Parts: sequence; structure tokens; C-alpha cells
Amino acid sequence: MSVSIRLSRGGAKKRPYYRIVVANSRAPRDGAFIEKIGTYNPLLAKDDAKRVVLDTERAKHWLSVGAQPTDRVARFFDAAGLKERAARSNLKKGEPGEKAKERAEERATKAAEAEAAANPPAPEPVEEAPAEAAAEETTEA
Repeated sequence: MSVSIRLSRGGAKKRPYYRIVVANSRAPRDGAFIEKIGTYNPLLAKDDAKRVVLDTERAKHWLSVGAQPTDRVARFFDAAGLKERAARSNLKKGEPGEKAKERAEERATKAAEAEAAANPPAPEPVEEAPAEAAAEETTEA
């Protein structure tokens, strides 16, 4: 039997409240579980101590037995110092689509044109060559 540590949802509609439970991985999300080891209330402020309440001793026990935490629970364990979580990144997902890239390029070119029209380049000062250098050039040619 594979065991996972995951969230079980409770609370009313649009007012979520989660229990951190140890459950059979095949059991339904809100179904039967083996043990409740904590709670998570996403409605509280991120710096609130009651946002995530965790029984660290039981969590250590279940991790030592081989229970696999879900990604969200692994974040909680990482914050509590129980288990190191490898950083995950999906660079493709965060990248804008083709149309968005085209619109961004168009905006950038329009902004550059508008700035160029508003701020014309200052004329460069013309430096006159010294008279001796001009005289040498005319005699050589």
C-alpha cells in the first residue's frame, strides 16, 4: 500500500480549510485517511502562525516510513525544516504565447518611435580642422 501525505478539503463554498492527512494514495481526496497530522487555513495571512499547524513528530515518522508528500505539503515541510524540497520550474508554462510576444514587440517599437519623435537627437558639434592640417591636405592632393 502506497501512502501519501496530502491535503483533505473541508469548509464551505469559497471558504476552504484543509487538513493535512496521511492516507492511502488510492483513497479519495476527502475520503478515509489513516491519520491527521495538521491543518492549513489559506484564508489567514501568510505570516500568521495558525495558517499551517503541523505535528512535526508524526510527520517525521511518516516520512521515515516512506510516505510521499504532495507538492503543497512538501512546501510546508520545507518551511518547517522537515524535508528539503527540490525547486521545480516549468519555464515553458511561464512563457507568454506567440500572439502576446508579437503584441509586446509592437508596443516596444511604437514606444521607441514615439520617444524618438519626442526627443530628436541633438546635432553633433562640427569640429573645424586646424588651419595647418587643412593646408597639408590641400597641398598633398
